Amino acid sequence: MKQMIKRKDGSYSQRGLWDNIRANKGSGKKPTKEMLKQETKIKKESRLKKAYMAKGGNIAKTTKGPGANYRPTKSGAGMTQKGVMAYRRANPGSKLSTAVTGNVKAGSKAANRRKSYCARSLGQLRRSKQSTQNDPNSRIRQARRRWKC
Repeated sequence: MKQMIKRKDGSYSQRGLWDNIRANKGSGKKPTKEMLKQETKIKKESRLKKAYMAKGGNIAKTTKGPGANYRPTKSGAGMTQKGVMAYRRANPGSKLSTAVTGNVKAGSKAANRRKSYCARSLGQLRRSKQSTQNDPNSRIRQARRRWKC
């Protein structure tokens, strides 16, 4: 049976790899090959996960089929409700929500979100190339139409 240790937060858990490494640090004892192998594996996994999450989590960029996380351009671009939920699972603490598409009361939180998005997306539209600005079916135009900008 493994030894139980009291943690800083007051909880108890079993003694593990990191506890053994920290206990041996500065004692002159060398960590075993198994401990070093496990440490490099853990560090590699965390480094890969950080790089993966920096790219926007692990949601598929699909626009077709039942598992679509994004709307196709013709139906207004942007993320679906399912896509937003997948993103929030992949990025805990995220406050991402779907587009404001209905009728909203002036000055409400939703109205302010819409106003903010419309101002931001207008800047994107103005900075895009001329063909995108003039194309009524471009992603930015379709998204602005969906948000009722």
